Amino acid sequence: MAFGKSPLHGLLSFLLLFFSPSLYHRHVSAAVTVTTTSIHLDVVRKPSLDAPIFREAPAFRNGNTCNKESIHISMTLDSNYLRGTMAAVLSILQHSTCPENVEFHFLWARFEPQVFLIIRSTFPYLKFKIYRFESNRVHGKISKSIRQALDQPLNYARIYLSDILPLYVKRVIYLDSDIVVVDDVGKLWEVDLQGKVLAAPEYCHANFSEYFTDLFWKDAELARTFEGRKPCYFNTGVMVMDVEKWREGGYTQKVEHWMRVQKQKRIYHLGSLPPFLLVLAGDLKSVDHRWNQHGLGGDNLEGKCRNLHPGPISLLHWSGKGKPWLRLDSRRPCSVDHLWAPYDLYGPNTHSLEE
Repeated sequence: MAFGKSPLHGLLSFLLLFFSPSLYHRHVSAAVTVTTTSIHLDVVRKPSLDAPIFREAPAFRNGNTCNKESIHISMTLDSNYLRGTMAAVLSILQHSTCPENVEFHFLWARFEPQVFLIIRSTFPYLKFKIYRFESNRVHGKISKSIRQALDQPLNYARIYLSDILPLYVKRVIYLDSDIVVVDDVGKLWEVDLQGKVLAAPEYCHANFSEYFTDLFWKDAELARTFEGRKPCYFNTGVMVMDVEKWREGGYTQKVEHWMRVQKQKRIYHLGSLPPFLLVLAGDLKSVDHRWNQHGLGGDNLEGKCRNLHPGPISLLHWSGKGKPWLRLDSRRPCSVDHLWAPYDLYGPNTHSLEE
């Protein structure tokens, strides 16, 4: 068996980069780039027995109408949500007109070589880079919310994309790991931001006031935050960001400001969402609702089943407590979970790796 560019080639390259003293002391924005090297390997080791096993995805090729413009997508990498991430990546590639143009930018909070190996072996042709998100960036800024998963530092990494991503990335789509895309992601990529820093579906029928505490609304100064805007709820699990405008406008610092206020006064209940709303609600480019059929995971406390909202669908999002892979494994799935199942690559290992 020949190993021209095996998963372990990239893993060794990554290890060399990660443990390089010069890289270790770089600023958080330094990218850990996943590439292959000229190191010759005769042996490839199998993933450890306790690692999740994923089937290899097929290679997806560009259509005849594709140009060379890259589509940049950023997601977080967490071993607890890896199964969701793999399904999301598969769905994006499968429905893309130009899948070879898609470049993934993964953020992780800790070094997990097994996760890298799984990605490389499951998607041998995938264009991706991995970046270290330094959790100390949010040390002392995170306030306890209604669900522990929302309090993890990696959940706040989206705030720092302009610091982390390389300068050649001018625009990026940020996606949560509990989504599947059932349309060409290039359509979302091409949305006209019309000078705004962010684009996302807005939900103006939602009770916006419920996202903040009575203390917030009773404070005259705080309540004036939205003056001159018509704020609506939007979900930060699906966003198109102008990275340059975010950086130049100091939006990271603006979001951090509200995180510090939250530490002093309890002005909201959820995790990283409310500070985004405080800065950008009513001041973003609205996208068709079809690009975030959210809430399929139920609420944040019980995760009860929910039905699909009426209308066309381009992206399904299991935001909330219930995750489709957990409910399917428990043999108590919701009806919408069966829409996620076809993208699930978790199962018997079909890779023929030698000892």
